[in-house]
This record gives sequence, C-alpha cells and structure tokens, in this order.
Amino acid sequence: MAPSLADYKTDVWVDWCPGCGDFGILAAMYKALAELQLKPEKTVIVSGIGCSGKIPHFVRVNGVHAIHGRAIPFAMGIKLANPDLTVIVNGGDGDLLGIGAGHLVALGRRNLDITVILHDNRVYGLTKGQASPTLEKNLRPKALPKPNIQDSINPIALALASGFTFVARGYTMMLDHLKELLKAAISHRGAALIDVLQPCVTYNDIHTAEYYRERVYRIEDEGWDPVVRNPVERQEKMLEALKISMEDEVRIPIGIFYQDPTKDTLEDRIARRLPSYLINPPAVQKIEDDGRPILTWEIFRKIFAAHFVESEPSL
Repeated sequence: MAPSLADYKTDVWVDWCPGCGDFGILAAMYKALAELQLKPEKTVIVSGIGCSGKIPHFVRVNGVHAIHGRAIPFAMGIKLANPDLTVIVNGGDGDLLGIGAGHLVALGRRNLDITVILHDNRVYGLTKGQASPTLEKNLRPKALPKPNIQDSINPIALALASGFTFVARGYTMMLDHLKELLKAAISHRGAALIDVLQPCVTYNDIHTAEYYRERVYRIEDEGWDPVVRNPVERQEKMLEALKISMEDEVRIPIGIFYQDPTKDTLEDRIARRLPSYLINPPAVQKIEDDGRPILTWEIFRKIFAAHFVESEPSL
C-alpha cells in the first residue's frame, strides 16, 4: 500500500521552540515525501548538529544524526555505497556554511545526487544566538553584545560557484511553495541545494516573520526560467541567477534560481569507469560467506600485484 503523509511521522515529540521556522520545513518535508511516494526503506535523512539536527528523529525513514559539519560527507558515503537510495541532508547555516563549508563545496563540484536543505535563520539557534555565516555585517540580533563584525555568505552564490546543478531558495512560512521546491530538488538528478529562510523566534529579533512577509517574492512570478536546456546556456543562466541572488534586502527572491539537468552526475562518471557500479554497488556486494570474509589477505595481495608494481619503500 502506498505510504500516506502520516506514515512518515514518528512518535517522537517535536520539541523546537514554539514558532520556530523548522516546523514549516518539517511539514513541507512530510508533504513532499508523501506526494513523491518515496519508500521509507529507500530514503535516508542525514543531519548535523543544531536545531535542524533533530529532523531524522521526526521522520520515519532511515536517519543519521551525524556530528557537527559532517552531515554532507556522511551522506556522500551513503549515496556512493548505494546509489539506489534517495539521500537528503538537513543542516543549519552554521553547520553547513561554517565548519561544514568545505564539504558543501565538494558536493557541488562532484554533482552527486543528494539534496541539501539549508535551515537559514542567520544565528546559531542551539548555542544561544551567536552570528552565523549568513548574518550580515553590522547587524545585532538580541543575543549579540555588539553588532556582527564579519561579512556574510550568500548561499545561492556559493552553491552556483561550487557546481550545484539545482539551486533554490524557499521561505518556511510559504508551505506549499516550499513543498514544491523540495519535490523538484529531490526529483532532480544531481547536487541540489535549497536555502530555506526561517525565523528564529528566540534569538533573532531582526529577521522575523513580519520582516520576510514584507520582502520575499517568487522569481517565477516575474518570468524567470531557471532551466539549462543545453551546455551552451550554462554560463548565461548561471550569471543571471547569480545577479538575481545579489539583490539587496529590500526584495528577497525565492524560487528556483538554476537547474541544469544536462550535466552528468558523479554516479554517471563512476559507472563509465566501473561498468558494474550501478548494478553491483558496494552496499549489495557480498563480503562474507557463512561468517568468513571473502576477501582474504592472500586475495588482496594478488589483486594489488595485478594493478601496481610492488617495490621496496625508500628510506
């Protein structure tokens, strides 16, 4: 029987602060998973540390609560081991753009088929409201003793420069719009990033629901077409998407900025080198026989000798 929306919910109490933007992301995710009819046993959600890190506890699919900044490499290992899985990363702006920024860039340049949902509230919500990498310089939310002294990161620009082939921004209070963005990102073959703007009602008294309500607009309503239909269009589309993302805070664009279905994924490139990869990936390979390992040291030496020239190490 096809899973319903309720089938994706666990019995774990959702204990975010009342009014937190994470509730909207979770609700949109329930709807997206149900409408895509993703099999729970074939779906994996990986998270890092922060308020967003609790997402795997609330969704009845395979879940991993990884360490700070390492959700993406953990997810990449899962996807490479079993490319048949749908893999989704949930992480905060501090988690993915601070300690985890290098992994975000690596995922983009590899174009591995993973969806990243960036929970962007511009503060470190779990650790009492410090400035995150997306907080603009000279702003001072309530938890900061002095205004932020550092420049901010534009997640859309970073994703475009890194090579993500699906780049979007959503707003947590526009639930149906966000749900459609999630469906599009998950269905896209390649690295996908959705920067989800969300209020932190406890620590960020600047970027409130009222703040976003007055500023967000949907770029599709103004005629933007994000789809790359041939490789010749890539640079032009990317530059225009970057230009849209650089608008000031008077108007904040949401929607799909860039989508390139013409670029091959890392899985495609591995399969061209190892033709059996997609048919017999590491996760389904047999590694033992009645408790005994199939790959013994003697077999490994023969494989190694067939591919490399053994030599004495130089001192």
